[in-house]
Amino acid sequence: MIASSAQDKLREIAFFDGHAAADAYDVFTPESNASLIESVVRLGGFQPGARVADLGCGSGIFTHLLRRQGYDCVGLDLSPKLVEIGRRNYPDVEFVEGDVEHLPFPTASFDGVLLSGIVHHLPDPSRCAAEVFRILRPGGRFVAFDPNRMNPFMWLYRDRSSPFYSQVGVTTNERPVLAKEVAAAFRGAGFATGTEYLSNLRYRYIASSRVRWLLPIYNVIDGALFAPGFMRPFRSFVLTFGEKH
Repeated sequence: MIASSAQDKLREIAFFDGHAAADAYDVFTPESNASLIESVVRLGGFQPGARVADLGCGSGIFTHLLRRQGYDCVGLDLSPKLVEIGRRNYPDVEFVEGDVEHLPFPTASFDGVLLSGIVHHLPDPSRCAAEVFRILRPGGRFVAFDPNRMNPFMWLYRDRSSPFYSQVGVTTNERPVLAKEVAAAFRGAGFATGTEYLSNLRYRYIASSRVRWLLPIYNVIDGALFAPGFMRPFRSFVLTFGEKH
């Protein structure tokens, strides 16, 4: 079961404002960012010129990449400082401050929604799912990506039940997700949903200096170990997608 407790908004803002101050928020390599957006566009089936919201946009790299592909994009984040970085780095893209559980957008105003690694920050994603359903037009689609609790590395390093869990670089709200629980939350909001899994997203940075030196090794193992089809459910990221009927 997904916990029913509420997200601590103030802690989220403080954490990500701190990352913005360090200007070290974009954790993947440029090639991996591009690969992830390619998967998002494929699963979302976004049409050329579609109006797309990037929720939890951070410093705006994914909003920018979607904009470059011809989509009419707006990025939203809870952190004022990350929004400020987005506006500074990508002045041709619209960025707004806001909460995914109370979106500042009119009903049925978007064709697509990207949830940029934000669902795993929500102890109960049902309110977010309902808001995504509200702002999408009929036939609109969403794609969410989040760390997979079934992946051994994500569990070992990022799940609180692991003996090797590290608090460095994570908020008190977040934990890796189980694909079936995320899909259930969005089905409950009215979506027809599907699930994909993705590995070989190469990190260029993690917050913990103690294990940062392991990144090249991790990147190689993650790309090779989970490539076979039978390892799909154990890949490092869950991609949940769906359509509003």
